[in-house]
Amino acid sequence: MVSSLLSLIIGSILGLTQFRIKRLYAYSTISHLGFLLLALSVNSVESIQAFLFYLIQYSISNLNAFILLITVGYSFFYLIYKENSLLVKEGYLKDVNNSPVQLVSQLKGYFKINPMLSISLAITLFSFIGVPPLIGFFGKQMILSAALDNGYVFITLVAILTSVISAVYYLVIVKNIFFEENDQKINPNFNSLNTLIYTGDENKKRIINFNYKNIVISGSLTNVISILTLVILLFILVPKE
Repeated sequence: MVSSLLSLIIGSILGLTQFRIKRLYAYSTISHLGFLLLALSVNSVESIQAFLFYLIQYSISNLNAFILLITVGYSFFYLIYKENSLLVKEGYLKDVNNSPVQLVSQLKGYFKINPMLSISLAITLFSFIGVPPLIGFFGKQMILSAALDNGYVFITLVAILTSVISAVYYLVIVKNIFFEENDQKINPNFNSLNTLIYTGDENKKRIINFNYKNIVISGSLTNVISILTLVILLFILVPKE
């Protein structure tokens, strides 16, 4: 119970100070771990069922969040930052070769670059918050209901309060994606890239000119993101047995 309380508080409060998105994800996980520990602390039939459901739904949401982050990183390869970008001036991207997406501010205006990925990421983040009718809402509801039924009123109130606090840093990401101006532009050198396409026949080799309109997300990534997002979004439509 003490570990649950500390996880809820630390994950929510320290997450507010993070501007690197992977660290923010890490503190988010600590906060969600508090809910899992709360379910184990209650130790009733309902709480164990809630624990298993929460573990499954959070795994789905977290997997989708990281796949989306990787996919967004792919789309940054043909973009460069504008000359007046603070990210460049202040030297925030010194380890740019290690990861295409490092900072929350890199997602500014991403909705204009890829609306579908942006909407999918927003749905996943709202599920982390616990916004109904997404799958994350039902996970939190089940654990909090089991805790209240067994008399754990104080820690239930703490869990609700920390959920509201943690919603702030998720909404900051959503704000950057949908309501901020893009800090990037298409790399002018990209359109001059040529590549040799080999079709299997030595006589059918051809050179094509690459541009950003040629770039599409692979079918495997598209299918995985679509399925996971639909599970998060449409769980409420699953009939009860």
